[in-house]
Amino acid sequence: MSPALTLYRLATRLIEPLAPRLLDRRAAQGKEDPARVDERLGVPGVARPDGDLVWLHGVSVGETLSLLPLVERFRRSRPDLTVLVTSGTVTSADLMARRLPPGVIHQYAPIDGPCAVAAFLDHWRPSLGVFVESELWPNLLVEADRRGVRLALVSARVTEKSADGWKRAPGMARRLLSTFDLILPQDPASADRLSAMGGRIDGEVNLKLSGEPLPHDAAAFSRLSAAIGDLPVVVVASTHEAEELALARALSNLAQPICLILVPRHPERGPAIGADLAAAGFAVSLRSLGQAPDADGAVHIADTLGELGLFLRLADVVVMGGSFAPALGLEPVGGHNPLEPARLGKPTISGPDASNWRAVAALLVEAGGLTVVQTPSDLPAVIAPLLTDPAAAVAMGERARRAAVDAGSGLDRLWTALTPLMPDRGKP
Repeated sequence: MSPALTLYRLATRLIEPLAPRLLDRRAAQGKEDPARVDERLGVPGVARPDGDLVWLHGVSVGETLSLLPLVERFRRSRPDLTVLVTSGTVTSADLMARRLPPGVIHQYAPIDGPCAVAAFLDHWRPSLGVFVESELWPNLLVEADRRGVRLALVSARVTEKSADGWKRAPGMARRLLSTFDLILPQDPASADRLSAMGGRIDGEVNLKLSGEPLPHDAAAFSRLSAAIGDLPVVVVASTHEAEELALARALSNLAQPICLILVPRHPERGPAIGADLAAAGFAVSLRSLGQAPDADGAVHIADTLGELGLFLRLADVVVMGGSFAPALGLEPVGGHNPLEPARLGKPTISGPDASNWRAVAALLVEAGGLTVVQTPSDLPAVIAPLLTDPAAAVAMGERARRAAVDAGSGLDRLWTALTPLMPDRGKP
């Protein structure tokens, strides 16, 4: 065991007794769920079913959402296995409560203290652990490996900053990566960094490219569609601070009246966004207040969690937020997943910054399902023809949908790679 790993394990053992107090403080700040905070200490919230169990882990919303297609594959192809999903944030837990199918268990991941990790593994006794993240938790990985849990690191994205940090403890990095029976990073750069850290790379897969269209409430769709009437709908998805006002102003220059729906990446910002738009002279309605979009031209702020699929379905054209920061003189955000509208066959426009989704964006642009503009002021010239020629919009959306289907083939490769690590059917 490397000196750095030995020191880490000793230090976490010494400070772990302080964890309950720290977790209670975080719970008081809304960063932990008070009713389930003991799960972070390895105390189970539910009983473990009999039989073999597979454990899928992601840290926050993006990672846990990317696990859903894999969850469905386990349920369909290996119904004999219990599936446990763990995550580390309150928001991800809320989403999993709505999105996980019946019979799949969600728990908060334990803190990386020796006692919490041991309690977690003693109770759940997983046969296979699939990690969809790039954070390497030493106690969790070493203890799972010691107990014979087969481990896979998949769809991992390792930044240059993270890789540089591990260079200060190369022996520790090699030991932790050696616990994995399978390593499938999500892109070539991450593969190179993990390889330099001592990992054996078995290919690449990006789970965020896989998946079904986002779900929606059909009754809510019917109500909102009736409220909007025949007005064309432009949805600006996953917006960040300062984008909403700039994009609303740009889209107000369209000659054709539209219903504009803004879906902020962080729904709690809804009231502040509404105040900014109202101060700039826009009429505003908020989903969180029970208000609906309408045909009177008010900007609708969809500031609720887990309803992006509903609003994307209402759209005639989608604009991806998180992609205009450089054009507004702000720090880049990196864009958000353009496959979400593409899977629904929606023509989509992005700003210049899609760096977190560069390969996907390039694929969709090449297919003719995504257009990239440089500034918000460029949007009217691109969107207007799609609104006046619905057939062209439908054709663009269909090109996006077909490209999204091609991009999602990685799940099949992942399943093939994971199959040898799974417990045998009927094994006691």
